[in-house]
Amino acid sequence: MLNYQLGLNFALEQDKKDELALYRNEFHIPKLSDGSDCIYMTGNSLGLQPKLTKAYINQELEDWANLGVEGHFYAKNPWVNYHEILGEQMAKVVGAKPIEVVVMNTLTANLHFMMVSFYQPTNKRYKILIEADAFPSDRYAVESQLKHHGFDSKEGLILWKPRKDEDLLNYDDLEAILDKQGDEIALILIGAVNYYTGQFLDLKHITKLGHKHGCMVGFDCAHGAGNVALELHHSGVDFASWCTYKYLNSGPGSIAGCFVHERHAHNKNLNRFAGWWSHNKETRFKMRDEFEQLPGAEGWQLSNPPILSMAAIKASLEIFETIGMDKLIQKSKLLTGYFEFLLKQLNNETIKIITPSNPNERGCQLSIQVKNADKSLHNKLVQAGIISDWREPNVIRCAPTPLYNSFQDVYNLVERLKTFLNG
Repeated sequence: MLNYQLGLNFALEQDKKDELALYRNEFHIPKLSDGSDCIYMTGNSLGLQPKLTKAYINQELEDWANLGVEGHFYAKNPWVNYHEILGEQMAKVVGAKPIEVVVMNTLTANLHFMMVSFYQPTNKRYKILIEADAFPSDRYAVESQLKHHGFDSKEGLILWKPRKDEDLLNYDDLEAILDKQGDEIALILIGAVNYYTGQFLDLKHITKLGHKHGCMVGFDCAHGAGNVALELHHSGVDFASWCTYKYLNSGPGSIAGCFVHERHAHNKNLNRFAGWWSHNKETRFKMRDEFEQLPGAEGWQLSNPPILSMAAIKASLEIFETIGMDKLIQKSKLLTGYFEFLLKQLNNETIKIITPSNPNERGCQLSIQVKNADKSLHNKLVQAGIISDWREPNVIRCAPTPLYNSFQDVYNLVERLKTFLNG
């Protein structure tokens, strides 16, 4: 790790050394009223638009205009198998094999489709374990699944909570829950990176614990994909899903990614919903009555994919393909470590970092807890041209994203924060 130093010159020197610095120019940075770049620190909520995106979408619009339905087979990027290209690129981002990944639907929809297959409750084993501070959509989804199967949504939900006066989850507590109630738990569904604290959990360890007790294990990787080394295949997790509009920069509400472990690839006995895009590609257009399920994650598709949304994903994934996750994570650790260093130098009791200090237990997000839950500090940052986000009850989330944030961005953010704290 770097020997961090105070002062603007250090930040400028690191930016000169940064081999990824030029990629900032590949993104549209929101501007302030004077025409200067804002300090954009919320790639953990919505990633910036790659400059490639417009051209990639325009290509599909042109092919649609010029070819009509024939674009499915004769477009520059034929639509009928467009998702296959994305699946191969996405697999590298999340540490999976191509057969394990498909781009389809949206995040919560995918979690529901996965639970159709991997949440198979019985009268004895029907409970679902999630983290107490799960992203609300995940909690709503699992509660509705419990209700759908005729169980009480409160009694059937088990919460993995931080200890009293602590912010982070402890694995000993998870193990204790499983030792006590493991034979009642059908499914463990956890956020790989907690949206609130930024804690990056050990997927392999959690999966091993869950499988030891006979539970299926899945992860919401919304804040992990494109941010941390998920290594989904080697983790052994049964399934995962993630959105693509945060660190993967595919645009608001764009479609999501989904992972199903290779060991389930040819299991046709798994319960699932089906549609014609999960049917054998060779006979799909023969309109046969008998369903022939595709192997792998593609076998969970329902409908032909939305090409315009996929074009935006393709634009971003090609940048990831060029750089590689290893280099992105390397810069992320340096940049986030610098951010942490500067925040600690403020030595101000009004704020506290609740994200883990261990670089291997976080991504690029630092969650800054504000004393007395006062949102005014966040509002001052916004007015000063710093786009971060506030999460109730008392946290400012900032994510120095390695694709387009600089060391100078981090320095300027902390300097302005210092002014507001001391003002």
